[in-house]
Amino acid sequence: MVFQEKIVMLKDGRNAVLRCPSLSDASEMVEYLRRSCGETEYLLRYPEEIAYTEDGERAYIQNCLDSSDSLMIVCTVNNMIAGNCQLVRRDGVKTRHRATVMIALLQDFWGLGIGSAMFSEMELAAKELGISQLELEMIEGNARAMALYQKMGFTVMAEHPDAIRLKDGSSRKAVFMRKVIG
Repeated sequence: MVFQEKIVMLKDGRNAVLRCPSLSDASEMVEYLRRSCGETEYLLRYPEEIAYTEDGERAYIQNCLDSSDSLMIVCTVNNMIAGNCQLVRRDGVKTRHRATVMIALLQDFWGLGIGSAMFSEMELAAKELGISQLELEMIEGNARAMALYQKMGFTVMAEHPDAIRLKDGSSRKAVFMRKVIG
């Protein structure tokens, strides 16, 4: 699905560009994914688990662009990838009213309004697709994310104890949230 580029004013006065990823972003996307996964334990992978190649990422981006049921948005600040988000519609007849949303930002860009802007755009796209329920999964303890998700209208629908096992052996719950739209 193609997203029409938008410029968003950040809380610090800089402009951010929300846009579709391009095939030329593949190498930077792989590095961005590794870096973002290394900055927080609240993403579902560790940096060394990002085994994507530039060619593999390019194919993934092309698949997103070609899909009528998924959308990826990249946020750039000063021509650098600061974050991305994705909306993926469920594909079964009985579940096509639902979509999963995912989001990640580099730590340098937390608290600037990018997450809110990306969620707003994913919700608009979902409504255009006739999706009426957005869903996400988060790792217990991520207070910043929880505050954003609640601000955007998501509510907790379930928790899965011990769903996440960290390298130090400790466990965390997976928290499942949803938002009914339209």
